[in-house]
Amino acid sequence: MTLWARFRSVDGRVGFGMVEGDAIVECEGDLFGQWRPTGAIIHRDKFEWLAPCTPSKIIALWNNFHALAARIGKQAPRHPLFLIKPGSSLAGPGDRIERPLGYAGKIAYEGELGIVIKTRCSNVSESDAADHILGYTCVNDVTAIDLLDEDDNFAQWCRSKGCDTFGCLGPVIATSFDWHNAHVVVRLNDVERQNYPLSDMIFSPAELVSRISHDLSLLPGDVIACGTSLGVGSIKDGSTVEVVIDGIGSLINRH
Repeated sequence: MTLWARFRSVDGRVGFGMVEGDAIVECEGDLFGQWRPTGAIIHRDKFEWLAPCTPSKIIALWNNFHALAARIGKQAPRHPLFLIKPGSSLAGPGDRIERPLGYAGKIAYEGELGIVIKTRCSNVSESDAADHILGYTCVNDVTAIDLLDEDDNFAQWCRSKGCDTFGCLGPVIATSFDWHNAHVVVRLNDVERQNYPLSDMIFSPAELVSRISHDLSLLPGDVIACGTSLGVGSIKDGSTVEVVIDGIGSLINRH
């Protein structure tokens, strides 16, 4: 497994590379194309983590876990149900989740697995989907809950989930990740709030990439957030949210 990361060095330079222990082996070129090591090793005290990719969009799933579907009384969907969070919603490890100006309502966390797209894909088969996946990352799909149903005429999914800093990703992209045996754990102020198995997904990562690619083109660096399960809750101002997936790492953001 390779762990890919983006970083900002102490001198302000932005780069990417492979994580080895507490350091990053810097690379140059294109993470999603041709790259090579520069020979430089950036030690932990010389950089800060950035979001591991800069997606043009984050495709966020709804009702993609059997346990949550049973809790809310919904049938498993026939096709992935999703919304799109804009690239401008991106936040990385350590970034603050900002309250939208003028909004005083509830803000919620949702810990999720994210699929990072490697190559442009459209209308791909499920059997070929793995060729278009670079790896996986942690996602906190943040929501301004009270905006969702603010207008009775139209559910505002994109508005409530697309605010700046509401698409938290990181800390790394893990290739060859065995999602079948992993759990998503969310801690709010060090108290566990979510802990669910990824094996409970209704649509697997390969199915998601294939089916969504039949609806719209997926571009290198785009992220599919696989949806969440039981335990979603609100974040009070000043709280810290941590999304942990063994094999990928810990994504921490403060609100």
